[in-house]
Amino acid sequence: MPSAAGSAAPLILVTGATGYVGGRLVPRLLASGYRVRCLVRDPSRLDGRPWRAAVEVARGDLLASGDLASSLAGARAAFYLVHAMAGGADFHERDLEAARRFGSAAREAGLSRIVYLGGLGPADDDTLSHHLSSRQKTGAALRESAVPVLELRASVIVGSGSLSFELIRTLTERLPVMICPRWVFTRTQPIGIRDVLDYLVASLEVPVGGGRTVEVGGADVVTYGDMMKVYAEVRGLRRLLLPVPVLTPRLSSWWVDVVTPVPAAVARPLIEGLTSETVVRDPSARELYPGIRPSDYRTAVERALARSEQEDVETAWSDALITSGVPVRPVLRTETAGMFVERRQRDVAAPAEDVFAVVTGIGGTRGWLYLNWTWRARGALDRMLGGVGLRRGRRDPDRLRVGDALDFWRVEAMEPPSLLRLRAEMKVPGEAWLQFQAGPASPGASTLVQTAYFAPKGLSGLLYWYVLYPFHRPIFSGLIDQIVRRSEARSQARGRPGRPGEDGGPAGATS
Repeated sequence: MPSAAGSAAPLILVTGATGYVGGRLVPRLLASGYRVRCLVRDPSRLDGRPWRAAVEVARGDLLASGDLASSLAGARAAFYLVHAMAGGADFHERDLEAARRFGSAAREAGLSRIVYLGGLGPADDDTLSHHLSSRQKTGAALRESAVPVLELRASVIVGSGSLSFELIRTLTERLPVMICPRWVFTRTQPIGIRDVLDYLVASLEVPVGGGRTVEVGGADVVTYGDMMKVYAEVRGLRRLLLPVPVLTPRLSSWWVDVVTPVPAAVARPLIEGLTSETVVRDPSARELYPGIRPSDYRTAVERALARSEQEDVETAWSDALITSGVPVRPVLRTETAGMFVERRQRDVAAPAEDVFAVVTGIGGTRGWLYLNWTWRARGALDRMLGGVGLRRGRRDPDRLRVGDALDFWRVEAMEPPSLLRLRAEMKVPGEAWLQFQAGPASPGASTLVQTAYFAPKGLSGLLYWYVLYPFHRPIFSGLIDQIVRRSEARSQARGRPGRPGEDGGPAGATS
C-alpha cells in the first residue's frame, strides 16, 4: 500500500485499461491510494467509466511508431495487460513486438517494475498451444528490457462477463446433453477475478528482485467438465456429459461459435490452450502473498452469477476491440467521398431524456423493436461469414458507455441525452454507422434524427448498399417509429405530457 495520498502517491501506468481485467484493476488501484495513468489508443473509450475523472490518460499505440516516453514519465511501475489473441493470425509476432517496444521505453523511463498477467502452463511442454506459448514468450520479451518483471501466470479467470465464464455458462445453460471432446477433461486451476485483482494490486509492493514468475490459481484443481457440472449444480440444472474421442479444437471452436456468443476466431486460441494442463506447480505465491487465500471454484461461480443477476457487470470480454476480429476501425467522417447517408426525422411528444433512454435500451434481450427477426437473420448470416453476429448482446441491459459492444455494433460516441453513435462490427464491404440524435423542440417535446452512414469499399460495397436498401428502408423507418412510440409512452408513465391515445410499454433505462 502506498504510504501517502495525493500528489505524493506513486503513479502507476496501466495498459489494457479498456479490457476485461484492466477495466477492473484501475478502480482497485485508486481505492488503494495510487495515482493511475491509462495508456490507450482511443481515450474516448474510457468515457462513461465511473473512475474516468480520477485518472490521467495518455494516448498511444504500442505497435505504432512514436515516443512512449511521455506516457511513462513519472511512473513508478506499470501493468502490462495487452494481448492480441484475436487480432489476426500474426498475433504472436505483434505481441512480441509490442512487448519489446514497451520494455525498451520502460527501461528508458527508469520504471522500478513491470507487472504482467500471463498464462499458466508448463514452460517445458512442447505441446503447449500457440496461444499459451505466446503469453509466456511475451513475458520473456518484457524481461529483455532488464526492467524487473513480475509475471503472474493464471489459468481460467472466473468472473461476471469473463470470456471463460461466459463459455462455461452458455454451454451449460443451453445444452442439457453435451458432447465432450478430450480437452473437456483436461485439468485446470480456475481463479476468481476478485483474487486475480488482489494479486495484481499486491504485486506493486512484494519483493521482486531482478524479476520473478509466480503461478497463481484458485483453491480447486478441476477439469472443464467439472466446471460445467459445478455451474449446473449452482443453477439447479441437470446436465449429462458424453465423452467422444474426436472433435478437435478447430471443430470445437466452430461448435462454440454456433452455441455461444463467442466467435470462432476468439474461441479457437482459447480452446487450443485447453489441451494442456494448467495447474499451479510452484507454490511460492503462498509465501509471497501471505494475505491472499484464493476462493474455490464454486464460490467464484456464485459471485459471478450474483453480479450478473444484479446487472452489476463492470467489464465484459467483449469490451476489447479484438473481439470484433478487426482491432482498428476508422471514426465517422461524413465528408468521405462516396458516403451514403440515410436520414429520418420525427417529432416526439416527449423530452430528449426519455428518447435517449429508449435509444440506449435497444439491443440485447430487448431486441431492435421492429421486425426483430430480420436483425436476427442478419446476425446469423454474419456468424456464417465469420463475423461477431448478434449474440454478443450488451454488458448491461439499461446502461451504455463508449466502447461497449452492442450486438454487432460498438458504441463509438455517446453524449447524454442528445447523441448515440454505433459503429458496425458485422462483416460488410465498407464501414457503417447508425446514429441517433435527440434535441429539444419545445417544452416536453423533442426532435429525433436517425441517420445511417455507409462508406462502401469498391464495387462490392456499392452492390451491398443498393441490394439491401429496399430492405433497410422499412426496417429503419419502423425502428424510428417504434422509438417515438415508446418514448412517448415512457414520458406518459413518468407523468409528463405525451400524445393522447398512444400505447406501448416503456423501454430503455429505468429511473
